[in-house]
Amino acid sequence: MAEVVWWPSPEVWERANVVRLMRRHGIETYRELVDRSIEDPEWFWPEAIEDMGLELFQPWQQVVDLSRGPEFAAWLVGATLNVAWNCVHRHAAGPRARQEAAVFRGEDGGRRSYTFAELSDAVIRLAEGLLALGVEPGDRVAIYLPMSPETAIASHACAHIGAVQVPIFSGFAAPSVAARLADAEPKVVITADGSLRRGRAIAMKETVDEAVANAPSVRHVVVWRRLGREDLPMRPGRDLLWEEATAGSSGMTEAFALDSEHPYLLCYTSGTTGRPKGVVHVHGGFLVSIAREVCYQADARPEDVILFATDMGWIMGPWTVVGGGAMGSTLVFAEGAPDWPPDRLWRLIEEERVTILGCSPTLIRALIPHGEPKRDLSSLRVIVTTGEPWNPDPYLWLHEKVGAGRCPIINCSGGTEVGACFLSPTPAMPIKACSLGFPALGMAVDVVDEEGRSLAGTGEVGELVCRKPFPGMTRGFWRDPERYLDTYWRRFPGVWTHGDWASVDEDGYWYLHGRSDDTLNIAGKRMGPAELESAAVAHPAVSEAAAVGIPHPVKGEVAWVFCVLAPGRAGCESLALEVRSAIAAQLGKAFAPERVVFVPALPKTRSAKIVRRAVRAAVLGEDPGDLSSLENPEVLAEIAARL
Repeated sequence: MAEVVWWPSPEVWERANVVRLMRRHGIETYRELVDRSIEDPEWFWPEAIEDMGLELFQPWQQVVDLSRGPEFAAWLVGATLNVAWNCVHRHAAGPRARQEAAVFRGEDGGRRSYTFAELSDAVIRLAEGLLALGVEPGDRVAIYLPMSPETAIASHACAHIGAVQVPIFSGFAAPSVAARLADAEPKVVITADGSLRRGRAIAMKETVDEAVANAPSVRHVVVWRRLGREDLPMRPGRDLLWEEATAGSSGMTEAFALDSEHPYLLCYTSGTTGRPKGVVHVHGGFLVSIAREVCYQADARPEDVILFATDMGWIMGPWTVVGGGAMGSTLVFAEGAPDWPPDRLWRLIEEERVTILGCSPTLIRALIPHGEPKRDLSSLRVIVTTGEPWNPDPYLWLHEKVGAGRCPIINCSGGTEVGACFLSPTPAMPIKACSLGFPALGMAVDVVDEEGRSLAGTGEVGELVCRKPFPGMTRGFWRDPERYLDTYWRRFPGVWTHGDWASVDEDGYWYLHGRSDDTLNIAGKRMGPAELESAAVAHPAVSEAAAVGIPHPVKGEVAWVFCVLAPGRAGCESLALEVRSAIAAQLGKAFAPERVVFVPALPKTRSAKIVRRAVRAAVLGEDPGDLSSLENPEVLAEIAARL
């Protein structure tokens, strides 16, 4: 059983946002609050909205409407509101008007910032520019920008007038951008002349030009001159610079009062097969769910400075923009790669006095070989992680070397379709290493066997499900309701089946073991790849690992473990035997992998998730499915060559 590595001090407990909520209602323990939030959502969500200070233009008539079934639940029925008002304009109209709201840190070292008043003005002017281009409520606007305040401005400008934003990963090539434009059918694309990543200039406008050639819905392309290029290709009548789009703006248009179920976000997530899924979120549910997570799980406040190593094409980009904005925090937008140069993340924390850091386990594993941080990280008070299951050694390195033992690791798990998290610790509770703590507030999660029977508290691994709908739940896949129902609702009718493999220990702490479609069946035992990978990474020569199940004519399935070596280590047969023996020593001889393969890198998405199905497909010579989200697809050929 994992050990507790974080105990909240009396000072942390007294200041925690979630404790404030508990005291408002005479609730003594966090677990009691979790239970009540799940059992009585019609009590919890209105109380959370009031406690967080979120503002509605018109109150709801009904908290939740289940008349169409749990699959299509509607929340805050009859209410009108606006995400941009709650995340920007209300702060600009109050005492925080001159507080820094958004800071840009270019990969070239440049820095500039917006106050809430300046950000509000920029949002309104771009919103007016979009209206002048013919954008109406419900129309889609694609956003293909590097992480920057301009990304937040574009996002909030869409929300301001009820347009549906379509954030696209800033590193996608033209075919991937084109596929999303063809599906979403936006009227406008907002992009940049380029951006910097790993010391190279990326020509983003040319990528958009190539993609738009296959997207007839696009009438205009708005270009932010990030690099100030003089050779920028511009098509007359279609393309215009950001400053041209906003030149005639008055800055006076008020945020539209939108129905709580009005579409807010269309975000694409890659599937194992077929085209990417267009996930639809709405103003009311997305706002209250993300704000709840950032407020009570990450414990964010107006005085916080939040830096999340992410992109708007990953759900943690909107998580930062909406959740951090709703809390009135200062947001730091870092262009480029967070691990280039290797000390960049630590330098940004020191220079911006970051208090809440967001990162992925994969990013931390990549930074460990470069040594301990040499910067002043004393400003940190909370670390939020997500994206992959943790291995113990990297988790403890982050806890001890980055957080100095004083920062809780809020290891949360949800997904693009969830619009927030299912599971998350809170700084107000003890935290066990690598755990996800408990169900997030309002989330009726369970872990079940193949027949749908609960395994909670047994320690057994099973499917992660959610037994009740929740506000942040996607309202479906864009123009594809059957695929949405097939993906989440039809395995156990009326129950959301998420596709993650999870377990709950006897103390009620939750753990993830990877995607259920990544699950291995070794020696008759189902196990997640994280167990094998953790045992491999515990070897000092291994920095990263991916475990996949390979069919075997006698055993049914065996494990192959693909390892990236630490700097200065060379792969050889004797080292492979060492790693294999280390795994067997930790898990038992029956779970020793059949092969240990040393590779230069593992295939990862821009959100730093290892795509194990692609590794398995390379071994078996099968179709790997949708690879549009991969940052480094070339490694698949290198992996195949090593075999």
